Amino acid sequence: VQLQASGGGLVQVGGSLRLSCVASEQAFNSNYMGWFRQAPGKERMFVAALRWRGSPTYYADSVRGRFTISLNHAKKTLYLQMNSLKPEDTAVYYCAADPKSYDYYKDEYNYWGQGTQVTVSS
Repeated sequence: VQLQASGGGLVQVGGSLRLSCVASEQAFNSNYMGWFRQAPGKERMFVAALRWRGSPTYYADSVRGRFTISLNHAKKTLYLQMNSLKPEDTAVYYCAADPKSYDYYKDEYNYWGQGTQVTVSS
């Protein structure tokens, strides 16, 4: 398994969650790592990404200012800190590594985690 995501759950509006994604050595040595999400009946959408150094970081407009993506190189782990959660953040969240191009916002990555469910209740 190249990527293993965890940390999802049920949270109330305005609450916080932190997602984690443990990566293999191969997956971690990627130009970019990122998070995507897929809500029921919708396409998988870009959430956030960063370069392997940990910066720069990139965010979808819908999460900028509320979510923070980060890396722990020693643990080979990618994080997504999610604050001020809204019902529209409800989705399955996927971590990804090694995009097939420099378009990090496209869901065209070589490695994907298995997904972790985030549900925000109002």
